Amino acid sequence: VYKNIKSDVHLASISGGTDIVSCFVAGNPNLPVFSGEIQCKCLGVDVDVFDEHGQSTGDKGELVCKNSLPSMPIGFWKDKQNQTYINTYFKRYSNTWSQGDFAKITNNKGIVIYGRSDATLNPGGIRIGTAEIYRSVETHEEILESVAVGQKWKDDIRIVLFVKLAPGFELDEGLIDDVKKSIRRDTSVRHVPAKILEVSDIPRTKSGKIVELTIRDIINGEKPKNLNAIDNFECLVEYQNRSELTD
Repeated sequence: VYKNIKSDVHLASISGGTDIVSCFVAGNPNLPVFSGEIQCKCLGVDVDVFDEHGQSTGDKGELVCKNSLPSMPIGFWKDKQNQTYINTYFKRYSNTWSQGDFAKITNNKGIVIYGRSDATLNPGGIRIGTAEIYRSVETHEEILESVAVGQKWKDDIRIVLFVKLAPGFELDEGLIDDVKKSIRRDTSVRHVPAKILEVSDIPRTKSGKIVELTIRDIINGEKPKNLNAIDNFECLVEYQNRSELTD
């Protein structure tokens, strides 16, 4: 964008939710832009990042909102006794909205979102956001897009990376090695996938979101949920019964 459109354009990312019809964090033209960070919390929104004990943390954790907003729903349609609503947003922390994002507040007071909390990878007990892996993979011109999921393996979790290649490229040992090296360099050895496999397409919802949980369920032999929400569900067959995932 800076190269091809305008060198001093205000390029900003946002994050919020359909259910609140709003954002929790967003851009601000009066603040500096730092690479990889959403600039600030939105006005009037008491955003924080909690650890597993419900305490503010300077490390990665759960993105929460500690105050109510006029646009927050008071319930879901036909949700008896608000059970689905409560379980979705208030089950993890009492009286505190949990957005379901794995995030961190930086020293610049910006926010980095590493992916969905329920799609967080956990090899060796270390929580890893999928966005950390994607940022490194996206530097390879050979790969159009990718999806990283956790496979249950020998009483632990191992990372499996599925990649959709650009036309004219093939997933050979050289490319696999390059991808692993770049992920290790950009993140850590814990982030390096145990397996990198090629697929022709990445499943997405009708709104364009990659369905990491559906792929995770499939490769772990579990029944995937909400298949009717997937726009290109026919590609899911490529993730089933992969012989490469048996060793």
